[in-house]
Amino acid sequence: MTHSYSIVADKLTKRFGDFTAVDAISLEVNKGEIFGFLGANGAGKTTAMRMFTGLSLPTSGKASVAGFDVYLENEKIKRNIGYMSQKFSLYQDLTVMENIEFYGGIYGVYGPRLKKVSDEMLSQLGMMGEKKTRVGELPLGWKQKLAFSLSIIHEPGIVFLDEPTGGVDPLTRRQFWTLIYEAAERGITVFVTTHYMDEAEYCNRIAIMVDGKIEAMGKPSALKLEHATDSMDDMFYRLARKAKRSDMV
Repeated sequence: MTHSYSIVADKLTKRFGDFTAVDAISLEVNKGEIFGFLGANGAGKTTAMRMFTGLSLPTSGKASVAGFDVYLENEKIKRNIGYMSQKFSLYQDLTVMENIEFYGGIYGVYGPRLKKVSDEMLSQLGMMGEKKTRVGELPLGWKQKLAFSLSIIHEPGIVFLDEPTGGVDPLTRRQFWTLIYEAAERGITVFVTTHYMDEAEYCNRIAIMVDGKIEAMGKPSALKLEHATDSMDDMFYRLARKAKRSDMV
C-alpha cells in the first residue's frame, strides 16, 4: 500500500453473520486532508471507523492507515493515530493539567516536551488560567476543544473524530473547526464523522454512506453540482432516502 495517502481502502468489507455492515468500500484520503464521513444511523460509518482505527478486523478487502496494514499492524495504527469519541474521554475529577499529563503519558510525551506542548496548547485554547480547574467544572465547548487538543498531543499523522461537535452551540462549533483547520495546516489528516450538513461544507472532500456502501464521494461543491442542488441537506436526504435499514452500525 502506498504511503502517499493517510488512508487507503480497497473493497473493505465487514460482515456480522449474514449481515453486511460495510459493503466493499474503496477510498483514498490524502495526507493533510479534512475528510468528512457522513451517513445516517445504520449506514455503516461507525463500523468502518472501527476498522480504520484498528479496533475491528475486516472480513475481506484491503486497507492501510498511516502506512500500516489493518490486518497485520493494527497495534501500530493505534500508536500512530489520534481518536476523539463523542464522549471525548476526559477525566472529570482531574484538573486540566492532570488530564494533559495523563494523556501525555499515554502518548509518550514527557518532561520538557510535555511542558512546551501543554503551554502552547493552553495558550491556543485561552486556558492558561485553568490549569488547576477540574475538567468537570468547564463549559462543554471548552471540554471539546481540550479533548481534541489532547487527541493530537503526540502530533499523529491522522486523527479520527467521531461526531465531535454534538451538543454545542454554532459559535462553539465554528471555534472547534478553527482548531481542525490549524491541525490540517500542520499536516495532520482529519477524518471526521458528522451529522451537521454545514460542517460537511468545511471538509475538503466527503463520502456519504448508505446501507454500508459509499453512494457519493467528492468535493462538497462538486457533489452539489452533480446532484443539481445548492443544499447539502437536500443532497444528503435524497441519498439517505434510499436506505433500507436503520440498525446502529
